[in-house]
Amino acid sequence: MRAAGLDIGSRTSKLVVWEDGRIVKHRLVETSHDPLTVCRELVQESPPDRLVATGYGRHLVREHLGAEVITEIRAAAVGAHHLHPSVGLVVDIGGQDTKAIALDASGRVRKFEMNDKCAAGTGRFLEVMATALAYTLADFAAAASSAAAAAKVSAMCTVFAESEVVSLVARGTPRDQLALGIHTAIVERTCAMVRRLLGEGDILFCGGVAHNEFVRAKLAELLGRPVHVPENPQTVGALGCALVAAGDGAAI
Repeated sequence: MRAAGLDIGSRTSKLVVWEDGRIVKHRLVETSHDPLTVCRELVQESPPDRLVATGYGRHLVREHLGAEVITEIRAAAVGAHHLHPSVGLVVDIGGQDTKAIALDASGRVRKFEMNDKCAAGTGRFLEVMATALAYTLADFAAAASSAAAAAKVSAMCTVFAESEVVSLVARGTPRDQLALGIHTAIVERTCAMVRRLLGEGDILFCGGVAHNEFVRAKLAELLGRPVHVPENPQTVGALGCALVAAGDGAAI
């Protein structure tokens, strides 16, 4: 049986196809202004016998493509446990939200916290701040890593923080120090959520922000624990959906 998982996020949509006990295909594309068309094209490339979807656009896909749907929390838990069976906590920072998910030894969700009411500390926040400082995302993380000191950025609301950063630049604050201050504030905000759930087991970091090397290293430093990042951190939720579609994640 060919099983497929779709994770329709605010910034990107991910497809994982699972067949004969392995991943046979994975794709990541921009969600764009027309997520239904994007998802329809992804699915038509490798039509599955069963499709399970998650993410912001999951109900749209259920209505128009006949997909079954599961929550982002369950999708991340199933995908993370498959990739790293000793994981006890999943940190998922995507385009518009941050999730911390505590798992038991069998991969079941014990408890979770989610910041989905504000883009502060998410991928979108990083994109806006990088643009305000005229950095690419890669250069933004590199600047934070090389800065000698961190400039304090008080606001974490995306709109107010952008205004504050522009004002600080106008006063002569070095860009790299602002990059460090912004990154540090994001990680500290995430760690406050994570510490409320942290228990036994390893930490797995997924979502688009997991590509940011500074955030990865700072999380490990502040938590005092290794932080594991899978090879394709943005497709963990889609993998979880594919496993559920194949019946391999039904118990979680």
